Formats: sequence, structure tokens, C-alpha cells
Amino acid sequence: MNHFAHPHRLAGRASVLAVAVAAVLLGAAGASHAQGAAPAESAMVKLIRGLIQSGALDKNTGEALLAQAQTEAMAAQQAQRLAAAPAAGAGAGAVAGATTGGAARAVAGDVRVPYIPETVRDQIRDEVKDEVMAQAKAEGWAAPNETPEWTKRIRIEGDVRVRNESRFYSGNNSDIQIDWAAINQGSGFDVNPNTNLSLPPLLNTRQNRTNQWRARARLGVLADISDSVKAGVRIATGNDNSPVSTNQTLGGGLAKKDVWLDQGWLSYQPVSWLNLTGGRFGNPFVSTDTLFSTDLNFDGIAAQFEKALPNKDVTMFGTLGFIPLEYSSDNSPRNSQEKMKSENKWLVGAQVGANWKVNSDNRLRGALAYYDFHNVSGQVSQPCALYAGADGCGTDWTRPAFMQKGNTLMLLRNIALNPLDPANTPQPQYVGLASKFQLLDVNLRWDTRVAGYGLRLDGNYIRNLAYDENEMWTRANGGIVNNFGGSGGTARSDFRSGGNAYMFQATFGKPTPAARGDWNVLAGYKRIEPDAMPDGYNDSTFHLGGTNARGYYLGGSYAVDKNAWVTGRWISTKEVFGPPLAIDTLQFEFNARF
Repeated sequence: MNHFAHPHRLAGRASVLAVAVAAVLLGAAGASHAQGAAPAESAMVKLIRGLIQSGALDKNTGEALLAQAQTEAMAAQQAQRLAAAPAAGAGAGAVAGATTGGAARAVAGDVRVPYIPETVRDQIRDEVKDEVMAQAKAEGWAAPNETPEWTKRIRIEGDVRVRNESRFYSGNNSDIQIDWAAINQGSGFDVNPNTNLSLPPLLNTRQNRTNQWRARARLGVLADISDSVKAGVRIATGNDNSPVSTNQTLGGGLAKKDVWLDQGWLSYQPVSWLNLTGGRFGNPFVSTDTLFSTDLNFDGIAAQFEKALPNKDVTMFGTLGFIPLEYSSDNSPRNSQEKMKSENKWLVGAQVGANWKVNSDNRLRGALAYYDFHNVSGQVSQPCALYAGADGCGTDWTRPAFMQKGNTLMLLRNIALNPLDPANTPQPQYVGLASKFQLLDVNLRWDTRVAGYGLRLDGNYIRNLAYDENEMWTRANGGIVNNFGGSGGTARSDFRSGGNAYMFQATFGKPTPAARGDWNVLAGYKRIEPDAMPDGYNDSTFHLGGTNARGYYLGGSYAVDKNAWVTGRWISTKEVFGPPLAIDTLQFEFNARF
């Protein structure tokens, strides 16, 4: 708040206050005159003249008040003289009055002052006071400690989490788990053994990582632009630009940590039951972290509706979202006069559901969604002569911008061999998703009470309606590179995958601890087959992210104070198909929100 106001504004405020003070004093003087008291003329005149000289009262207003004060003083003096006249004079006046019918005759030099009832004076004083206070409140100087109006339309919220995490790997795990994401982020991996004898980048699968300290901090500003328009901006920590995690690993030589734009959106509510949001915003769909991480935010636009049925016990809701996932480069290939056409990857999602308040102890929620991940599958390129200086291949854009692990992958480049030395032609490859993804997502929740405590049961089933092994192998032209059985074979008969996923979870106690003493315990189980969903968007903790994972998890939370709670969690997972990969994760964390 600016405590140093403009001089003209201060003069205006002082003028208003001076008028109000003078008006009140004049009213008080008038009241005392009416009661026969002698006016404090010199004091009144000096006060008004002093206000004029100080500049607090403009000259015209001051002279008017001065004239009024002098007039009332003269009237008071005249009334005093009449009251002090001899009794005989009073008697003579009475006889004369009787002779003239009771009307007193005017005497030369008398000043006639109209009588103003006390109720009228009070009304004038109250009106002046109300006008002054209204102006003072409008300018924000009547109550200097009061918050300005615009700040009442802005809210600050955020949360902080400190976590200790340990990861335990089985000694029987396969030690050949390729880090496909690292290959796609570089210039490709040369698959020709004649020109490259090194191994591809590999994931750690056997060495435990214990007592890693991690932190998460998020700070958001929400603004009510009007009754129907709102805006939000949030920043968050993060090791990198991963869409599924805002965790920051501590250490690193005590270097400063990165902060990212986590959200930035505008929303418009044209009617009470419809809300439109655009920008980068939180998950608009009802889902679990089996499909979408709780840290995942969405780019694009979303329309959400919510409408209570006439009985008020059932509320229908739904969401329609258009989410851009990736755009092809505007300048690809870089070293070619002919640029590739625009290619976009999109997620189109539609969901409908209902909340049903069965009674005071039981609530049900169900939601059915369809998600079409458009244009995300890999494509084999036309022959590209990288040996002759070609700047990439025509389908390099189909590799995912972000991936975790688990999806079936295929080679993207059809690399032409150098006819002068075909055996020694480098063949740097990228990989893309072999499957299409059109998901049917069913979510169910039941909130009830057992022995006086809350019990929440969640269930989630996901089916990739586009999963088709034959189509995947045809699209890849035989170039499938993973998700084979543990025997080491890479033929079609060795391939193992699937398109289903499900989750069950039970939470006993308070699902979201808020008040001191709130607590909960939970247990759950997940199974996610390799191509049930894109592996880039789900929880990054369960099996360290991605698909081709199954296992259980246990946890509990306790609120040590208002909006502050501790949590412990144990997660035990292994692969669904393929070489062994068992990972256990232990987490302890302290959370606070504001």
C-alpha cells in the first residue's frame, strides 16, 4: 500500500474534513443558541479563518461558513437582548401585543433569523457525515488499516513437502533395461554393430538408492477478475521439465534449485453450470494416478459442466477437453529448402459422471471417460540417406517428447545404406510407440462409515480399445524392440503385451487430513499392462513410472497440526511381462499447505 498520497488529493481530503467539522460545529452552535446560550463567536470565527489560512478550507467555502457564523452570532445577540429587557417593557409589549392581536412589531435594526428545527439540523449533519465517509472509503483513507478492495479478489495458496525416499532393487533383476528415453533425447543410437560397439544407455536395476532427500514447493495466485472470469498462475519446483513430477532432489553441491511455470490459465463461467478453461491448468477429469499423475497439468482448453438433478441428491458432471501434446518443428529439416508439413499430436477427452448422496453416511461417484490420443503412434520413414548428409528422417517427429518406460516401441528410421560401403554405414535410430491409444476409463468411488470412521473405496479400470498386436507389428514393419519374454528371443512368438489396467484402493480414516489429529491408513493394488495407456503421464513413483507394472502399496498419514501432516508409504512392484524388474520404494514425508 502507498502511504504517500498526492498533495492535491491530501488537500481535497482536508477540505472535505474541514467542511464536515465546520458544519458540525455550526450545528452545535445553532443548538446552543436555540437554548439561549451565548455563542463562542470569536472561537468560531478564528477556527474558520485558521482553516482558510492553512489551505485546508478553500476560500469560497470558508467565506460562506464565516458569513453564516457571523449571522448566527448576531441572531444570538439579538435574542439575548430581548430576553434581558425590563419586565415592564415585557408587560408593555404584552399590552401592545394584545392590542395588535398578539403579533410583535419589528423594530429598526432587528435581524430576522429563520428557525431551523433540531431534527432538520441532525438530518443535515448526518447527510454531510455520510457523504464524507463515502468519499473517504472510496479513496481508501477513512480506515488506513483496511485492506484495499482489489486485494479481496486475489488469493494466495501453496504447499511445501519434504520427502525422504529409498529405492530397493532385487538382485535378480535383469541388468539390460535400455533407457529408451535417453536415446530419443540425443542424436539416436547406432544399431550397426560394425560401426558402434558400445551398449545403449541402460537403466539402473540392481543398485539401491537410499535416503534421498527431495522437496516440492508450489505457489499459486488466484484472481477473481469478475463474477464470471477468473485467472490463476502457479510456479513449482522440479529437477527438469518432466510433466509428471515437481520433485526437486536436494544436494547437488547446495546449488540453487529450478522453478518452473506449473500453471497459467483463464476461466469463464457463462452460466452457473458451465465453466470454460484455457491455458495450462490442473487435471479437469476425474481420474486416478494409474492413468494421470497427480502432478500432471494439461495444456489446451476444457469445458466442464455440473448440474444437480431436481431431487438434489444426484449431481451430474462432465468434461470435454482438447489437449495439444506436441507440435512438429516449424523449421524441419533444418538444412533443407523443403520443410515438412505441420504435424500435431492431440488428446481429445470426454467424460460424464454422477455424484449420488445416498444418505448421510454413504456417497457414490461414478465416471466414464473416453480418451483419444491422436497421432501419437510411431511411423517408419521413407528411405533416408543419412550417410549423404540428410538432416534426419521424415518421421523423427513421431518419437515421444517425454516417456517413462513400459510401452511397446518400434524403430522409426528406414536408413538407406551407402552403396560404396553398406556394411559400415552408421544407422542411428530413434524409437516410437508401436500401439495406438484410445482408452475407455471407468472410475468408481464409495464413501461410507465403519465404526464411526470414514471408509473410502476406489476402483479404476482402463482398456485400450485400439490395442491390436497384429497392427502393431505391421506398423513397425518387424521393428519391435522390446516387451519380449524372458527367454531372450525377439521373434513374433516371443512378444508379450496387453491393453488392460486396473486399480483398487481402500482408505480408512480422513482421506485428506486437515485438522490436528486427523489420520488415515490405506492399501491398494495396481496392474498396468504394457500398452494399456501411454507410459508418459502416470504416477512416477509406482514402479518408478510407466507401464508393464503390478504390485501393492501401503501407507498412512497423521495431521500434527492444522494443514500440516506426516505420511509414510511402502510400494512393492514388479514387471507384468518380460525380464524381471522388481522395485520397492519407501517414502517418509512432511507436508504443509496454506
